[in-house]
Amino acid sequence: MRPALVGRSPLVVAGFLAIAAAPPAPAPVRLLPAAETGIANAHGSVRGYDGRDFAIRAGAGQTLSVRLRSRGTTAYFNVLPPGSQDVAMFIGSTSGGRFAGVAPIAGDYVVRVYLMRSAARRNESSAFTLTARVTGTALVPLATSEDAVLPGTPFHARAMVKCVLPYAPDVRECEASVLRYGRSGTATVELRGPKAFVRRILFVRGAPAASDATRPIESARDGDTTTVSFGEDEHYEIPDVLLTGG
Repeated sequence: MRPALVGRSPLVVAGFLAIAAAPPAPAPVRLLPAAETGIANAHGSVRGYDGRDFAIRAGAGQTLSVRLRSRGTTAYFNVLPPGSQDVAMFIGSTSGGRFAGVAPIAGDYVVRVYLMRSAARRNESSAFTLTARVTGTALVPLATSEDAVLPGTPFHARAMVKCVLPYAPDVRECEASVLRYGRSGTATVELRGPKAFVRRILFVRGAPAASDATRPIESARDGDTTTVSFGEDEHYEIPDVLLTGG
């Protein structure tokens, strides 16, 4: 495992956490995709600092696609993973008006539509059309009769794994909870660090396939352990036994 990088600047830390540029919005409007197409559409407008949130449910392994069209001042959108209030897995102001990604865990993904701060300060407005689509078959966790779960959680097991986090250079271990979809290494691992940090990684047959990070996945094998990396300064060592249950 590569060592943690110390002396990180605030901009690097903010980039790692992917703090959403948009201010918090009111309670999200739920998008209900059509049964035949999996597509949901929403229309509206944003003005000033008033953003709009839309929630759409996706199962682990399904693909969530989002497209935003706007008129007037350009609007952007972020995608927030389940449970997140302000940490995004996609930031439209830097990545564009389209998103497509595999959901690493089942839950409500929030699409937050907003104006850039410069336009918000001028109290500008923008009408928009949002199109979201969920495709593919959701992965189903092993039943409790096949793999017992931890009391009060949906997870099948929990362990401490070696990790490196750029915003916490002294941390060497993270709590890892696993949700197994079979015994072949297909599972979601939820990793937790200090400051309420959460990272979800979906493995398919032992290989990392999707995550809620803004940066791409890199991985390397060493014996029965997979090291998953996001850039030079975020790493997790995931043993096979955590994914398969032994």
